[in-house]
Amino acid sequence: MRRPAVAGQFYSEEREDLVTEIEACYSGTMGPGVLPDRIGEGRSLAGLVVPHAGYVYSGPVASHAYLALAKDGLPECFVILGPNHTGHGMPLALAMDDFETPLGVARIDKELADDLAKGALQKDEEAHRYEHSIEVQLPFLLHLKEELKFVPICMGAQDFESAKMVGSLLADALQDRDVVIIASTDFSHYVPREVATSKDRMAIDRILAGDPRGLYDVVMEQNVTMCGYGPVMATLVALGRTKGELLKYGTSGDVHPMRDVVGYASITLGM
Repeated sequence: MRRPAVAGQFYSEEREDLVTEIEACYSGTMGPGVLPDRIGEGRSLAGLVVPHAGYVYSGPVASHAYLALAKDGLPECFVILGPNHTGHGMPLALAMDDFETPLGVARIDKELADDLAKGALQKDEEAHRYEHSIEVQLPFLLHLKEELKFVPICMGAQDFESAKMVGSLLADALQDRDVVIIASTDFSHYVPREVATSKDRMAIDRILAGDPRGLYDVVMEQNVTMCGYGPVMATLVALGRTKGELLKYGTSGDVHPMRDVVGYASITLGM
């Protein structure tokens, strides 16, 4: 069992407080203004791009993606890809330990994880032990669905070839499986708001176009300080041609006045 690394820091560590916090993300001024009151059955979404900062900053933006997911319908399983902020563990790492959260336990889909563990993508718990980018997505999901199966992939290597390899493994393994892929990323880090807005829009445009190589080129050429471009590229490769929609963009400066901000976006990727 993997114990929570950032409960009590990025989000509340007590169950009732965490439910209140999540629901405030939906109902707040930067949120969609409504709670998810039903689970749909259409299943047209194949992927999401969702931020992963502390809930006070990015939670309202993230809630737009999870409301869209609820309306669309929940899959049998999720794959969540996040960057490796800690530097621990293997460059491309699957976890096999279930994740404990204040809202319950998110179970690993071990059959899918076994199918994905090939080549440079290896089973390694150390890369996940203190990483927050995947963990912070789980309470939002468990708020929608008490029984949760998922596969976490932590990407320390975010070059285009690594992302292409992970995306290709996902494309092969997810055939005939009911799965939604979640790419966990924040966008520009600690730059003036106008810089964040301009550079993030360039990256978002490439995501909406379903263009993983174009996203990589924009990040490199424009020095976009986006922490999870590798997970997003891998998701775009896995899904192939997708129809993207930007649901919400905001920055930490929308929450508290600050000169240098972090950018957040929620994006849906259709089948």
